[in-house]
Amino acid sequence: MAAQSSDVQPFGEDPGDEPGDSRWGPLSWGKHGADLLRVTAIDLAVLAGHMLLYPTGILPERIPSPSASPDPPKGDRLTKPAGPPTQGLGRPPVLLLHGFVDNRSTFTLLRRSLQRHGWKRVQALNYSPLAGDIRNTAQVLGPHIEQICEQSGHGRVDIVAHSLGGLIARYYVQRLGGDTRVRTLVTLGTPHAGTRSIPALAPHPLARQMRPGSEVLEELARPAKGCSTRFVAFWSDLDQLMIPAEAARLEHPDLTIANIAVSGIGHLSLPVHGTVAAQIRRALAGEGPADGTVDAA
Repeated sequence: MAAQSSDVQPFGEDPGDEPGDSRWGPLSWGKHGADLLRVTAIDLAVLAGHMLLYPTGILPERIPSPSASPDPPKGDRLTKPAGPPTQGLGRPPVLLLHGFVDNRSTFTLLRRSLQRHGWKRVQALNYSPLAGDIRNTAQVLGPHIEQICEQSGHGRVDIVAHSLGGLIARYYVQRLGGDTRVRTLVTLGTPHAGTRSIPALAPHPLARQMRPGSEVLEELARPAKGCSTRFVAFWSDLDQLMIPAEAARLEHPDLTIANIAVSGIGHLSLPVHGTVAAQIRRALAGEGPADGTVDAA
């Protein structure tokens, strides 16, 4: 499959910057310092609010059983072959996948937004913060998606993933055959190219896998001929955890990709910002973003 990618320069970027310039260094602090302080203050407020909601998302979410028929035997759920999306069932289910040391409560506002605009089946998956490998966590994702497809009647799902969650979902799609089950993967501030904000000797193995040049990122850079999933990667020019900020863009010659630049918000605000939520809805509806750059300031 030929790669299709839209890439838009975000507001505030100097065309003279060298590729990969982090913009957080001493030479660029004067240019971005005030904006960084503003978005950091907003992100801290988002974090404070999220800490209040965090306990509500600790327990895993139950997948509702269909009312028309009993659950099939557990042994049959994971063996049904993937098929094309079922017609007449409305929009595909949406699975929400959180970031590092987080849980499903981070998507409280986005879930409400989707449900208010016609998405009837929106679910979230918690993965263990003790997980030590993106690849193992991606394997857990597969059975969960199979169960959603079995119970909803849809052949495929859409995924919206924040930060590390995007790498987990991407590994499932590219390396575990998940493109037969995932129609669209939307990532928010995911370090597709690795982020240098994480020290090379970070104690948590998941953190090290988000560093540039990690084995997982090298696997994801390998050929993915015929991958049928559509990718939409949102990245922010003021994402404090992406160094460089462009690390959250997705580049791969075999994938169908839309990179959407977001101007003026930080990493933690991506899953909760109303303007971003509107663009996510457009992406899931197949309409694409209203503009190549989303001004969320």
